[in-house]
Amino acid sequence: MFIKETLPAEILKNRRLIGKLAKNDIKTRFAGSYLGIIWAFVQPVVTVFIYWLVFGHGLRSGQSLDVPFLVYLVSGIVPWFYCQELMSAGTATLLEYSYLVKKVVFNIRVLPVVKALSALFVHLFFVLVALIIAAIYGHYPTIYLIQLPYYYAAMLIFLLGLVYATSSIVVFFRDMSQIVNIGLQFGVWSIPIMFDIRAFQHIQWLFKINPMYYIITGYRDAIYDGRWFFERGFENLYFWAWAIGAYIVGNAIYRRLRPHFADVL
Repeated sequence: MFIKETLPAEILKNRRLIGKLAKNDIKTRFAGSYLGIIWAFVQPVVTVFIYWLVFGHGLRSGQSLDVPFLVYLVSGIVPWFYCQELMSAGTATLLEYSYLVKKVVFNIRVLPVVKALSALFVHLFFVLVALIIAAIYGHYPTIYLIQLPYYYAAMLIFLLGLVYATSSIVVFFRDMSQIVNIGLQFGVWSIPIMFDIRAFQHIQWLFKINPMYYIITGYRDAIYDGRWFFERGFENLYFWAWAIGAYIVGNAIYRRLRPHFADVL
């Protein structure tokens, strides 16, 4: 075993503390600004509007789609927003909560979970927005929507594995934060969020390499495309190989570096 207690057990044991820290994280992030938490929603909305304007009208990327471009865009970009937020905030979590890391009695392993829960509040809002937009265009919720918790859980396991690795490494190598940000900038173009993958018939496999392809396609399947996750065959095996591998490696890196966190911070 990599640890004495599993992460779900630790989350259950510290659930009240995690909830309080997550609420406090949201409050302190926008403390001092006039609009407060509204800023958490403004930036994603502006981003979606720009992409919709440029790709939906300017470049006409959505002409070959079977659904309105806005539905396609929003349903795919919602999980990516969560990925972006958790990777950015999660990587810096040990630095941000350095005062807790130095406390011997505090279980710092739950800190990335705090960031995951904090980001979930905004994520749920945008999932609702995606459902409303889909309904406006005639794609009403169906039984396939029950898959959303599965795809969210799959995304969370994968991202937590990455965050445990990056948040541990950044304590000793501060440039890791910049590397993660560059990776996220590249990542948004490595998956079909703003464009139809069918336009790249000969290199579609390149876009499917990124494990997040599985997640954004899954969100679309649940919101409007009407497809079960078990119908995706090899894609399931490929993603879970990545997710489990990232989780195991991330926890191994965390476990190896944890004894030195307090000394460096």
